[in-house]
Amino acid sequence: MAAALSRALKLPGKKGSQLGEYDPLTQADSEDESEEDDLVLNYPRNGLSRDSCLGGSSSKLRGGRSGRLVAAEDEAQEDEDEWRERLPSKSQQDKDDAKGMQYWSHAARDRGLGEERGGPGSMGGTGLGIHVIDAEDKRMRMKHAIRTSFFLVPLVCATLLVLLCAFLIPCQKGDLAKRPQWERALGDGGVTPPALALWDIDGDQVDDVLVGVTEWTNDTHLTQGNKIYSVVALSAASGQVLWRKVMRESVMFIQCGLQFSSQTVPVCLLTGKSILMAVNGTTGKNLWSILLKNIESQAVLIPDLQGDSVPDLLIATLPADEVRTLDLSLTLISGLTGANLGQSVPFNLTGQGKLIGPLLHETQQGAYYILFGLGNVEAVSLRDIYIHATGKLPLTQALRRKDPGWEGLKTTNSSSYIPIYRGSEHVEFLLPLVAGFSNNHNSLDTLSNLNSTKSDWVLVYGLSRVSVLKQRDISKEWTFNSAPIHSQPAPGHFNDDGILDLFLQHSANGIMTAQIIDGVNRHLLWTAEFVSPGLVVETSAISTSTGQSAFIFWASEPIKTQKNITKATVAPGVAAAEPLIRKLFLLHPVYPTILLELTSTTDTAVASSVSYQEHQKDASYITVSSRPTPDSVPGARIIKSMSLRAAVTKAQLVRLGERNKTAGAIKPSTFEVNKFFRRLAFKQQ
Repeated sequence: MAAALSRALKLPGKKGSQLGEYDPLTQADSEDESEEDDLVLNYPRNGLSRDSCLGGSSSKLRGGRSGRLVAAEDEAQEDEDEWRERLPSKSQQDKDDAKGMQYWSHAARDRGLGEERGGPGSMGGTGLGIHVIDAEDKRMRMKHAIRTSFFLVPLVCATLLVLLCAFLIPCQKGDLAKRPQWERALGDGGVTPPALALWDIDGDQVDDVLVGVTEWTNDTHLTQGNKIYSVVALSAASGQVLWRKVMRESVMFIQCGLQFSSQTVPVCLLTGKSILMAVNGTTGKNLWSILLKNIESQAVLIPDLQGDSVPDLLIATLPADEVRTLDLSLTLISGLTGANLGQSVPFNLTGQGKLIGPLLHETQQGAYYILFGLGNVEAVSLRDIYIHATGKLPLTQALRRKDPGWEGLKTTNSSSYIPIYRGSEHVEFLLPLVAGFSNNHNSLDTLSNLNSTKSDWVLVYGLSRVSVLKQRDISKEWTFNSAPIHSQPAPGHFNDDGILDLFLQHSANGIMTAQIIDGVNRHLLWTAEFVSPGLVVETSAISTSTGQSAFIFWASEPIKTQKNITKATVAPGVAAAEPLIRKLFLLHPVYPTILLELTSTTDTAVASSVSYQEHQKDASYITVSSRPTPDSVPGARIIKSMSLRAAVTKAQLVRLGERNKTAGAIKPSTFEVNKFFRRLAFKQQ
């Protein structure tokens, strides 16, 4: 009994796997709380139940003390776990120190308990706890590392994406200032329009500039009169000279786009008064040439007549003497070799006036006809021209075809002429009703000429009458009476009905009037008056991203009131004392009461054209001008290229008079207008 009682009194001093450590401080607890603790911790310890111990009060005392020890150990363990979770980023050294302190604390307590209870502490249990804590700590570190990775990886990817968009992708607005804009002086100026053509000859996907140049040989040119004629090719990107070809006479026409099946390089035609020459567009070297007399027209691209897969050409010539009965001749030329296809075919035309055409037209039945005339307009079958030139039928069935509807318009069965227009008023202009025709009429590309050979026509006759001729039956759809028209009309889309409208210009008494005529019913859609710029340059109609056309034209100051008109007409001497400022305006149908002043100059523009950059959604406006000089020496000839989108961003807004407004229209704000034009893009017709 004494031994059993002694062992029972020593049990609380042991450290078991399920009981907490013994704390001497718990000895000071009140014995009154032992009963409550015994209710919490009431299970066998070390194989002895409460009832197996001698003395009920001793069992209660031991049970109460053991319960306090277990509760204190659980609270300490929870505090340690909470401390580890709150400080996951604590250094490894701190953790090791904490483990060491915990170890020695445990060891000290064990030794104290052992001494107090009469036995040593159990070191095996303490070592097992340390290994468990190390494994738990490793798992916590791995868990936090994974969480950090999942957070940092998306954050780094998002940061790189933002940097890529902000710095590596170029900004479109910043490129506007870098668009090709240049100016170059070539040769001596004059008011005669030079030969001008646009074509990509260096393979950079941008149309380059080819222009005819005239230069004096030395400073005494005013007395000797020696001139050098040449054709110069300029790069569209920088204006640098790509090649120069000296000619023996002035070049009247430059045309590019003829394609040979044996080579991919572009071919350009240079037409003088007595020579037609084909050159390599990339180098300017001769491919072939042919001598003719009194060439009056540029070359007309016609279908392949020989079966060599290269389109052939047609040229019109006139005799040198001026007689009432003129023999206009049409000559067929091989596009591959430049050889004559048979002999020239003369046509006895009765009439006087300006040479019209020749133009190729394909009817709805697939028959080909050539339109030409002097003051009047006639049509002759290409089949008949080939038969008269060579004495044999064309090789293909398509070239042998005739249109019964057109053939029925002949006055007699024996006549070769089909009358398109005959009247007392001479024809001034005849052009296909095709958008952008005036900008690309010097192109020999088959695709560029496809639409123009199948369309209706715009006919200007008697200087002031404009009509639209239907190609189906050669009837006039409508006729518009105007003041004398001094430049070729420009077809474009002003309204959104899908029908081409016409931009007209006419001048009288120092005032230039610009008008836009509805292509459906000849109603006046827009009009404005300006001080006459004293030049004749065709208006350019350029297709835009809105589906409508932007009209670009030259003029001087707009006239807004009747008072300004009086000043312009009454005091011409005062105006003549000051240099005339010529301005380039852009009109868009969305804002018909607002013009954009793209540029202003004292130079005299004599020719212009438009090239397109599809990738940049931009267009370049090319002008050839004569720059005035203070003395009597002829001014320099200036070739200038200007990006339209870049010019629009710097343009000045010019508001027209109130009479140009439509009823109930609200005056647009400057911010609204600038926002629209900055977003405007240009595209190929």
